[in-house]
Amino acid sequence: MQRYFVPAATWSEQTIKIIGDDVHHIKRVMRFKVGDQIICSHPDGHAAICKITILDNNVVYVDIVEWLDQNVELPVEVTIAQGLPKADKLEMIVQKGTELGASNFIPFQASRSVVKWDEKRQDKKLKRLSKIVKEASEQSHRNKVPMIYPNQSLSELIDLASSYDFKVFAYEEEAKTSEYHSLSSVLKQVGEQQRIFVCIGPEGGFTEAEAVSLKDNGFQAIRLGPRILRTETASLYALACISYHFEEMRCN
Repeated sequence: MQRYFVPAATWSEQTIKIIGDDVHHIKRVMRFKVGDQIICSHPDGHAAICKITILDNNVVYVDIVEWLDQNVELPVEVTIAQGLPKADKLEMIVQKGTELGASNFIPFQASRSVVKWDEKRQDKKLKRLSKIVKEASEQSHRNKVPMIYPNQSLSELIDLASSYDFKVFAYEEEAKTSEYHSLSSVLKQVGEQQRIFVCIGPEGGFTEAEAVSLKDNGFQAIRLGPRILRTETASLYALACISYHFEEMRCN
């Protein structure tokens, strides 16, 4: 059943008003009719099966039929901080990362980031990324839409991570040593409902100075397997490992 995330302001006790791009999707893409059912998700994570009652060019009204009691979110909160990569790699990272359960995405300007975001470019990019994570959340039936932060500096990133229970960063140099910390060894220490901050460098990885700064501020350097991963692969590898550890290994 098709799912739509609907702003809280348009919900009433029994009726929901849908506006914006979702109207076009409901009417023109999915070709729904009055009487058809969809799932509407509230920003607080609750969702309900709803029946379309009014289908207009600019607005759709639905009535709540049944509240759903399901939660597909990871049992831990995972934030992915991604050093700005080239081309459209960030779009793929947030799309697939949303499907894999990330709660937040924070792009940051690393020393080796080739891409630079000015203010005008940032507003356009954030709007595009927000649309991607909303659509990915609907497709994967997430309870909540991940948050996309504005572009940060490394020092701003460190401040944002200060309240997290576990902070790690993937460091290529760790993978070359025999005395390394694996992501698995960190996850064994994490309890449900705790928060994990995963920091991934851009194509060239972290500089030695960045690695020192992160370590000095409580980040643990880890390797993500024995091979060197592309930046667009690393965060997805980490999320897949976290999902397997907390969801698949604990399935009854």
